Amino acid sequence: MNFRKHLRDDPEINLIPFIDVLLVVIIFLMLSTTYSKFTELNVTLPTADADRPKDNPREIIVSVSGDGRYAINRKLIEGRSVDLLAGELAAASEGSKDVVIIISADATAAHQSVITVMDAARRAGLPKLTFATQANQGR
Repeated sequence: MNFRKHLRDDPEINLIPFIDVLLVVIIFLMLSTTYSKFTELNVTLPTADADRPKDNPREIIVSVSGDGRYAINRKLIEGRSVDLLAGELAAASEGSKDVVIIISADATAAHQSVITVMDAARRAGLPKLTFATQANQGR
């Protein structure tokens, strides 16, 4: 028989595996973090030159209201179909293909209304389109 007293060993916390795991996590984070901006797009924006004369003096302004009504050069169009709008654009261009269509849409206008103007311009054979914007004065 074994009459000796057994001394209880105090449990020890081994920190070496914990430190190893932390080092692996730190290495993983260092390797997976990118410090360069590879997803950024390089965009060259045009500059405005107010002194330069316009290349295309002929413009047709198509206004789109918030409720989907159209006006061509401040003349209200009765109807909202693509064919009617294409006919009005062709008549306003007077057969010229160098006309620039300026789409001036209300901020609350539906996207479909603007797409209808773009489709009507394509059907009328007027490929030059641009959008009118308002300068932000509050900033």
